[in-house]
Amino acid sequence: MSLPKFTSRAMDLSGIAAAAKAPPVPPGASFVVEVDEQNFEQVMQLSMKHPVVVELYSPRANAQALSDDLIALANAAAGAYLLARVNVEAAAGIAQAFGVQAVPTVMGVVAGQLAPLFQGTRSKAEAEALLGQLLQVAAQNGLVGRAEPVAGGAGEADIADPRFAEADAALERGDFAAAVVEYDKILAQSPNDPEAKAGRAQVALLARSAGGNPSAVLAAAEAAPTSVDAQLAAADLEVLSGRPDAAFKRLIDLVRETAGAERESVRVRLLELFEVVGNADPAVLKARRDLMSALF
Repeated sequence: MSLPKFTSRAMDLSGIAAAAKAPPVPPGASFVVEVDEQNFEQVMQLSMKHPVVVELYSPRANAQALSDDLIALANAAAGAYLLARVNVEAAAGIAQAFGVQAVPTVMGVVAGQLAPLFQGTRSKAEAEALLGQLLQVAAQNGLVGRAEPVAGGAGEADIADPRFAEADAALERGDFAAAVVEYDKILAQSPNDPEAKAGRAQVALLARSAGGNPSAVLAAAEAAPTSVDAQLAAADLEVLSGRPDAAFKRLIDLVRETAGAERESVRVRLLELFEVVGNADPAVLKARRDLMSALF
């Protein structure tokens, strides 16, 4: 699959900080929305904040298994993207706008630009891999905001915290390094502030990964399995592309193989990535247990 390289900076990077300070996703929250010609433009505008995956389907296409898998994957991703489902029988105009010749067809939308994913059915594993590629491209272009739950996650409106104003402003400029500095200032005053810790972890990840070539990063990690720097970079990339399980396993295996200062640097990076993903996430809970086992 060939995905386009997005270069537009006209995107809402403030979603990164908002995601870091957001409460855990409530059980039963949905990240799937049915799209028709009335709400189409509104949903597509969300691609300026986070990826939108569009499933164009027909009840007559005999592809319910794929739809079920896409829904499950979207909800498991917990806001990494929004799944927008379009019934072409009821919204033929949208199908025409996308140039769809057959269904099912699945496309990504990132910052208003289309990224064709696949046509026809795919296994759940194949679909997940292709979606991971879409998230990887979005992350490399700074688009890592989180989708809000469509149902089951409604809460009180966020109230802006003035402590984060400078960090948010740096994110708006795309200056991740400056945002890290601003979060460090907050943490110097409140070392255990969970919002600041999570925000710093996310922007530090973006600062480390900005401008990297995903294929080169993964190739370097494969070529140098004992290189701590190469494995840390690959783990960063895996978290950005929505594969935290792979990142955690990579680094926990490295903990088992290292000692002294190298082991400590890997452990510290793992803790930072736990903050990025969210300490209540099942992948983090499992990885914490595995880390304890690896250390002792």
